[in-house]
Amino acid sequence: MPSYLVEMYLAGGHERHLAACRRRARSAAAELSQVSFDRSIHVPEDEICFFVFDAPSSAEVALVAQRAELEPLRIVEAVSSTSAKEGT
Repeated sequence: MPSYLVEMYLAGGHERHLAACRRRARSAAAELSQVSFDRSIHVPEDEICFFVFDAPSSAEVALVAQRAELEPLRIVEAVSSTSAKEGT
């Protein structure tokens, strides 16, 4: 199943706000049987947070983001490798 990144602006390292966003993302994904919340990646220096979801399409992820009130800047498909040495 494809993975998608939901990119969101997160001003000034508000850890409580980030924790609340994670809870809402997990809960909203649980409401849809084909979407799962994988993890979040916070880049404090850039004030950006990425939420990673596994879903059949970006439309389902957009629905989850809306229900979780994430206010995404964008939603893009992501491909990850299984090994840091893969492809070298």
